Amino acid sequence: QVHLEESGGGSVQAGGSLRLACIVSGGTFSNYAMGWFRQAPGKGREFVAAINWDGAKALYVDSVKGRFALSRDNDKNTVYLQMNSLKPEDTAIYYCHAGFLAAVVPGRAPYWGQGTQVTVSS
Repeated sequence: QVHLEESGGGSVQAGGSLRLACIVSGGTFSNYAMGWFRQAPGKGREFVAAINWDGAKALYVDSVKGRFALSRDNDKNTVYLQMNSLKPEDTAIYYCHAGFLAAVVPGRAPYWGQGTQVTVSS
C-alpha cells in the first residue's frame, strides 16, 4: 500500500520561507509524478505544483511562479516544495499527491497524504 507523509509545515511571517517534504513508501517512487495541492479555509483544494518522474518537468500555478520550487530525490523517495517570499494568501493545508502526471495535475491520481499546515502572518 502506497503511503505519503508530508512534513515541514509551520507558521512564518510574510516574506519568510518554508520547505515542505513528502516521503513516499510502499511503492516505486520513481514511477510517480508528484504534486502539491493546498486548501485554504472555506475554499476548495487548489493545484500548486507538479513534477514528473525524473524531475525534468515541473508545473506551477501562476500565483506561486518565481516563489516556489519543486524538486525530488528518487534515492530518498522524497519530493520537496521550497516556498519563498511567502504571503498570507499562501496560508492553507498543503497536500502531497502521487500518480501519473496527467492525473496528478487535475488531482485525480490515487494517492494523497494527510496534509501539513502552512500559516503565513502579515
